[in-house]
Amino acid sequence: MAQETAATKGNLIKVKKSLALAENGYDLMDRKRNILIREMMTLVDKVKLLRDEIKQAYDTGYYLLQQANLSFGVISSLAEEIPVEHSIRLTYRSVMGVEVPSVIYEAPEKVEIPYGLEESNSQVDEAYLQFQKVKELTMVLAEVDNSVYRLARAIQKTQKRANALKNIVIPGFEASQKKIADSLEEKEREEFSRMKVIKQEKAAADTEEQ
Repeated sequence: MAQETAATKGNLIKVKKSLALAENGYDLMDRKRNILIREMMTLVDKVKLLRDEIKQAYDTGYYLLQQANLSFGVISSLAEEIPVEHSIRLTYRSVMGVEVPSVIYEAPEKVEIPYGLEESNSQVDEAYLQFQKVKELTMVLAEVDNSVYRLARAIQKTQKRANALKNIVIPGFEASQKKIADSLEEKEREEFSRMKVIKQEKAAADTEEQ
């Protein structure tokens, strides 16, 4: 819908500037959307691989845990000796203004068994070491999953803004520009016709006086 704007040269200049800004804004939104989509699609591919890997890691971990329980008895008492993980940190990086998380975890070069060897056997140790791998994979998956979610929401918002500019704002300014330009051209034609009539009348008057 065209904006109701007085047909003046000043307003025409303002509308042209607003149209240029809107078109520039749309180009930026479109560029941002494409960058976010590329970033998200890279992570989506990574998520697919991680989900397969983590499923296999969990399956192996629960199998080893089951074997440990069968060979050593229920090992819930050993679970109380497992220390709480405090070395995980969370930071954020910006992708076109979208804050996506980065999980920072420095895995030890050698995993130490937190319980005494006399309290367990090799199968218990294998289960513990496997769930260490599960923990690390889970952190990576949580980071990537959350990043995909945030990027998807940002893409949706960017798409809405780009659509609003393309389908509403820009056509509105274009219609206003055309309306004002047409009105000014009509005024110029009327003014030209009026001046022509005045000139003809003056010429006729000068001829009569002679």
